[in-house]
Amino acid sequence: MNQILMPKATAVWLVDNTSLTFDQIADFCELHPLEVKGIADGEVARDIRGADPIANGQLSRDELDAAEKNDKYRMKAQKSRHAELLKPVKKAPRYTPVSRRQDRPDAIAWFIRNHPEVADSQVARLLGTTKATIDQVRNRQHWNSAQIKPVDPVTLGLSTQLELDAVVKKAAEKKAKDDARRGIVEPEGATLRPASDVDVVEDEREPETDLSAVFADEPDLEPEIDEDDED
Repeated sequence: MNQILMPKATAVWLVDNTSLTFDQIADFCELHPLEVKGIADGEVARDIRGADPIANGQLSRDELDAAEKNDKYRMKAQKSRHAELLKPVKKAPRYTPVSRRQDRPDAIAWFIRNHPEVADSQVARLLGTTKATIDQVRNRQHWNSAQIKPVDPVTLGLSTQLELDAVVKKAAEKKAKDDARRGIVEPEGATLRPASDVDVVEDEREPETDLSAVFADEPDLEPEIDEDDED
């Protein structure tokens, strides 16, 4: 059976405008019968506007009439005339002008050096190159390896800054998820902590003793003079 466009909206319309059973609607819209019951009770898809499957070409009137007469009958969907318009369009390979093609190895080398987390498939799609060329640059087997220098693809005119940022961001998010799945965490102390977060350790050395205070209460000691010495 062809996949139904807007299945919940279609189920809402069938619940409101036909005498079909929940099982018939669930089978046609590829939903669970309890979900269809929830729609009928107003608990599910409350804010969804119904979509007429007959008007949009997904169901014929004959099929609907046959199903209403026999609760065992299962309706067959037609291919919607809108299906082709809603089908995702596959992007064509990026075209790179001939004058810029010689710069692609430099851009590949830039990715290898600065963003190794970006998959080869993403680099190939962004630069309009092949995985074989990327491997040759990485392994220094390219025919022009001696002249290859890492250069930003935006500077070379091979991509826009927005496209480059999107590719790098996507690769970084994927790497972060993979690291979290493997339990890889950033080691403690890998980054500097702000001074406000560091506890101030007081000087544990004993304070210097004030010698003047120690000798303040000592009696004055004058040297004794021997009377015999006066002569």
